[in-house]
Amino acid sequence: MTAAAFPAITLLIGPARPLPGSRAQSGIDKRPVAQPLPLGPEGFAGDEQADRRVHGGIEKAVHHYPLDHYALWRADLGDVPALAAPGGFGENISTLGLSEQDIAVGDTFRLGGAVLQVSQGRQPCWKLNHRFGQPDMARRVQQTGRTGWYYRVLQPGTVAPGDRLERIDRLAPDWTLRRLWHALYVDRLNRPELEGIAALDVLAEGWRKYAVRRLESGRVEDWSARLDGTA
Repeated sequence: MTAAAFPAITLLIGPARPLPGSRAQSGIDKRPVAQPLPLGPEGFAGDEQADRRVHGGIEKAVHHYPLDHYALWRADLGDVPALAAPGGFGENISTLGLSEQDIAVGDTFRLGGAVLQVSQGRQPCWKLNHRFGQPDMARRVQQTGRTGWYYRVLQPGTVAPGDRLERIDRLAPDWTLRRLWHALYVDRLNRPELEGIAALDVLAEGWRKYAVRRLESGRVEDWSARLDGTA
């Protein structure tokens, strides 16, 4: 396929910090950086995730959240401090002009000296409720589909603020993140869609397992701990 160039990125990282209103630590508060950063298989140098059981790792090495969604959230929530600048959703990459409708699992991008591949959408968790001061923020993110997405790192390299994403391959263009979101969170027991997800090798294994379990059990998993849990 012909390579396609997309908007320049804002690059963000952050250490794990105490999460306001909670006993937990979180790396959700990301801040823009001005210097190039090495990107390895598990993320950017200097970036941290507090709970490695559910955040970070090879399949969630880099989080991308569209800056386009911020205006929509401000219309919904007003002038919440976390919406004042990129980084409110814990993203490492912020861009204008790309959304879940434009991105498919398996899309492969060159970014600076690195090569990234879309691995899955983001599953919002309860820490967003504290971050935004909204007790149902994680549920709002899930219900709207404004989730952002994750990359795995196929080729480590150095990435700088202002580098442009260049899409160099599409392995499953029909499986946009919007379609995956609709199958997992809206039309949740659609067997043909679930069968397609279960067979989608380029999708992160954890998401394929959701589809397999639903096909086997005929039930949807309970999301309350992830969306509403506190610590």
